[in-house]
Amino acid sequence: MNNFTRNYEKILETLQHIGGKMNFLNQKRKPKLSDIELIAIDLTSEFLGIDSERDLFRKLPIDLLSKVERSVYNRRKRGLFYHREALRKELARSISRQDYFIVDSMPLEVCKLSRCTRSQICKEEYETAPDKGYCASQGNNYYGYKLHAVCTVDGVFTDFDLTQASIHDIHYLKNIKSMYKDCTILGDKGYLSIDYQRDLFSSNQIRLEVPMRRNQKDYKPQAYIFRKSRKRIETLFSQLCDQFMIRRNYAKSFDGFKNRILSKIMALTVIQLINKLNNKNINNLKTVIA
Repeated sequence: MNNFTRNYEKILETLQHIGGKMNFLNQKRKPKLSDIELIAIDLTSEFLGIDSERDLFRKLPIDLLSKVERSVYNRRKRGLFYHREALRKELARSISRQDYFIVDSMPLEVCKLSRCTRSQICKEEYETAPDKGYCASQGNNYYGYKLHAVCTVDGVFTDFDLTQASIHDIHYLKNIKSMYKDCTILGDKGYLSIDYQRDLFSSNQIRLEVPMRRNQKDYKPQAYIFRKSRKRIETLFSQLCDQFMIRRNYAKSFDGFKNRILSKIMALTVIQLINKLNNKNINNLKTVIA
């Protein structure tokens, strides 16, 4: 067996242990390649750094290649988006259940700023079209989207969302309000708002811990344990950029773009679960799993 096959079988075994179901979509004819096997192929390619479908179908073992065509693979993967997201959340819950979370965002560029006026990438619908935004941590403008994410202090992504680049981080707290309750969420200064903090606590007992600005009245430095814990999500973003190449974009539609982002985050999560089952550090992602 080659390297792809060994890793594929390990990831497939893990998915079957969590999900149980082989097929999620109702199809008239039973496919040769089940939905869970298709998801396992996608996650294996992300783990091995195979970042394009063309390259994947060059390296796919013959026993898997004979079961699915490239166009069918792409279409079925997109149709499984919500089932894959539900399965990803099951994976996350199997790794860690906590009452402390971290929220942050990162820029996702779809093309260079100089090309944005003539670029047609992801512009099929006005509501999901990319736009210009500013990244304060990098100190530059960019064209694309913003990835908002919530993770545990252990480093497991629990939820994520994509917005246009111009949307302020603080608006993602509206989503958090409907998804979490009776917990503590750590954020950076971009989420600083007394009104939002009061609203989150009064509605769902969510305590939002955000560092104060030095020029604020009654300034108090944030506790060291909170400052240290919040760096976990920044490390995760770095791993997504380095190992999973999340900033490299080959998608031409928003549907394809969001599926690529989900694949990379789900691949990261399934490797964390395999590490946990093998009694390893869950965040050691550059590891041998099979």
